[in-house]
Amino acid sequence: MNKEENLENLDEQIEKLEASMLESDFWADKNKAQTIIKEIAELKAKKEGAGKYDKGNAIITIISGAGGDDAEDFTSMLLEMYMKYASKCGWGISFIHEHKNDHNGYRNVSFEISQSKALGNGSGPYGQLRNEGGVHRLVRISPFNAKKLRHTSFSLVEVLPKFGKMDEKDFVIPEADLKIEFAKSSGPGGQNVNKRETAVRIVHTPTNISVHVSGERTQEANRERAMSMLRAKIFKKAEEEKKSVEESMKINKGKDIEWGSQIRSYVLHPYKMVKDHRTGVETSDVDGVLDGNLDLFL
Repeated sequence: MNKEENLENLDEQIEKLEASMLESDFWADKNKAQTIIKEIAELKAKKEGAGKYDKGNAIITIISGAGGDDAEDFTSMLLEMYMKYASKCGWGISFIHEHKNDHNGYRNVSFEISQSKALGNGSGPYGQLRNEGGVHRLVRISPFNAKKLRHTSFSLVEVLPKFGKMDEKDFVIPEADLKIEFAKSSGPGGQNVNKRETAVRIVHTPTNISVHVSGERTQEANRERAMSMLRAKIFKKAEEEKKSVEESMKINKGKDIEWGSQIRSYVLHPYKMVKDHRTGVETSDVDGVLDGNLDLFL
């Protein structure tokens, strides 16, 4: 069930319950009436939450998986793809953390896509890109293989909502649940680099979720950004756990096991095709997709 179908289903449930309130005997059973009123309130809260962060910014992390240099190069290709898509939408990019290799590839990279304006459909970066999360697969002739053999590599994309100040009071993390470490920053940064411990790593001990931020010039700025990311990761985990429970109750999960865990494949050899394995949507315009033309898949 996609987001639009989910919202429509919630509207139908709310409408049905509100109609029952108009019946002449609604208050005959006060306990039942109170239960229905509470259920309506919960459904309305759920409806608001379904798209609560869609107009906001997105924090994307891309992590190289199996495939060595090819996978790290693929991560760089995906980064360029999202940067070009953001540029087409008039959105900005700011890097949070990056771990490059010697071939201009990335072992992992985190960045924020921010908006100055929403798209015509009202969605912001998170609303547009939230379904990009998952394993992406690349098949091509490896530029790192002297024998020019075909190679398959994988990268994991994680898309999180950006929590603003308004959200912090609704998602409090006890200080006792945090392990905070500081280190000297590495990479570009001028005089600050390697002199002060500005890089921040925070671990949420109950879940073992961790974030590492080194892109800001001050320790406090890195800590604030790390806390925002941590809240988003914990929120995402809770959201996924709830979805997992719902999915486990369905007989048909709609997953083709032979394809493994990837959500999309980018095939450059022996033919050209990009295919989304969840929807079946595909195109032969691989270059266009990697150039940021993602509307077909969003």
